Amino acid sequence: MSRFDNFLRFSRSLRFRVTAGYALFFCVLLIGVGAVYRQKLAASLESQIRDGLEQEWAAAKGYLRIEKGQPTWYYDYRDPDESFIVGRIKRVYMLADAAGNVMEISEIYNSIGPDPPPKIASAIHSPQPGWEIRENAQGSAFLIHSGGIYDEDHNKQYFLAVGRSLADNQHILEQFTWTYIGLIPVVMISGCLLGWYLAGRALTPVLEVAQTAQRISGSNLSLRIPSRGAGDELDYLIETFNRMIERLENSFSQIRQFSTDVSHELRTPITAIRGQLEVALFTATNIEQYRDAMINALQDIERLSQIVRALLLLSQAESGQLALQKSRLDLSKLVADVVDQFQIPYEAAHLRLRSNLSPECHVEVDRVQMERMLSNLLSNALKFTPAGGEVRVGLMREPERLELTVEDTGCGIATDHLPHIFYRFYRVPGSDSSDPERGLGLGLSFVAWIVKAHGGSTRVDSEPGKGTRFNIFLPLQAGAPPQPKSSEVAVSSGMNEL
Repeated sequence: MSRFDNFLRFSRSLRFRVTAGYALFFCVLLIGVGAVYRQKLAASLESQIRDGLEQEWAAAKGYLRIEKGQPTWYYDYRDPDESFIVGRIKRVYMLADAAGNVMEISEIYNSIGPDPPPKIASAIHSPQPGWEIRENAQGSAFLIHSGGIYDEDHNKQYFLAVGRSLADNQHILEQFTWTYIGLIPVVMISGCLLGWYLAGRALTPVLEVAQTAQRISGSNLSLRIPSRGAGDELDYLIETFNRMIERLENSFSQIRQFSTDVSHELRTPITAIRGQLEVALFTATNIEQYRDAMINALQDIERLSQIVRALLLLSQAESGQLALQKSRLDLSKLVADVVDQFQIPYEAAHLRLRSNLSPECHVEVDRVQMERMLSNLLSNALKFTPAGGEVRVGLMREPERLELTVEDTGCGIATDHLPHIFYRFYRVPGSDSSDPERGLGLGLSFVAWIVKAHGGSTRVDSEPGKGTRFNIFLPLQAGAPPQPKSSEVAVSSGMNEL
């Protein structure tokens, strides 16, 4: 790669562009500030000269007398201050009568050029003294203050002009200009170095994000960038990046969990099917034995299909591929319909199923998912409540939410197992996990996802030997999750059934 290519690559870097932009802005700012300050300095110097000329103009009218057509200066020659003032007035000075005849003129003023009669006549009749800047043959500029003065003793008017050189002002301005121009490169170089340093400091978190992103892989998603604590845009970038990695980690965890669940749950029915078919192949001697083996294999295949369908549906739900179809409906009527559907299986199991529902609880929910959630809870209570027990379903309307309760008098759950009952395929130790009537262990996973997708929360209370109660809290308004009380826990995806 050539040096030119290296320079192009370097010039395209964000740090270089930030520094260049900072330097350009700083340069324009310096030039603008210098121009404004120079203008103000020039105006201030000119104002000082004008004030001095006005004072000399007033002093000249006090010291100057015209007697018998001749100008005479009356002041104390022994007073150094008065001598200095009169001497300064007469350095750049001209006196003429109304006809334009020059009565007295200094050498410096003569080098500028006497004022012509028309100009003198105009100045005499003007109500206010005039100001102008004039130059001599050498190009030196002078500020002239001129106007008419009145001789009350002889009732005559005269033209008086006093001036001061602007050379000192121009020298000060030039000195300031060149000094300022000389300081600009020094300030610019210092500013560029400071900008380069600050840009590097500011972009350090961005580089850390890039370096962390390079180190991230499917097996290493636990990396996080620590926050700087400044609360600025870079901290927001770091927070956003960490959240993205967290989402990726959750997605990979779901994939790994799905793979683990599938391999774990499919191994048993596949092994059973293979064993039954092998036994039939090597030991069956008649059609009935083959038929029994095929029936058992088909039952295991059906269970296998149920597991696959449930896992796929749950995976789609947790990954956001299963969207809710919300509509406004009366949840009380929906719960009553589901409870009626379970009356026959509950009676067959010698269980009482009762409900206490508030009338007309309208809310925006997905009807299918609400039915699935309640069906899973009622099926769960049916499986773990012994004959003669009771299951109660309640629906109560609160000011900002609905509370759905499913309470049974079953075997209950030990406190140590409550945090895990929503995990996939989790079964409380001691339950007969091989009994197909115990289910797949995915029902509460759907309950968890359905409640979370509706912006709700759940609470589980259970005591071994006395029963379990599920409290589901749903917001009355869509998109407004209810505020959980201290004893409630928000449902999160990944929590599963008994």
